[in-house]
Amino acid sequence: MASRADIRKRIHKRIRKKLAGTTERPRLAVFRSVAHIYAQVIDDSKGVTLASASSTEKGWDGTGGNVGAAKVIGERVAQRAKEKGISSVVFDRGGYQYHGRIKALADAAREAGLEF
Repeated sequence: MASRADIRKRIHKRIRKKLAGTTERPRLAVFRSVAHIYAQVIDDSKGVTLASASSTEKGWDGTGGNVGAAKVIGERVAQRAKEKGISSVVFDRGGYQYHGRIKALADAAREAGLEF
């Protein structure tokens, strides 16, 4: 029987067949662990991370395993992307359900000015 992680990886692989970040519209990729959440804006054509934010950064206080932290990370990654001149992205939910922390991060990034 497949584990949850195996199922998520299979779903993510299927999503990535259809979804790629370009120079004009990079990919906003999200990774969620039990204790932390990570977000990166990636240009897949060059294989470069343009902006990132995570709950493991220096100066982060508190946990990364809740909806409040996901909102803060969404705002931070959007702000850093805007500083680099990126206003439009493709959202990659990473095989996770669009619910809870993933949805909170996406909504916060949209409110901070990213379009997707």
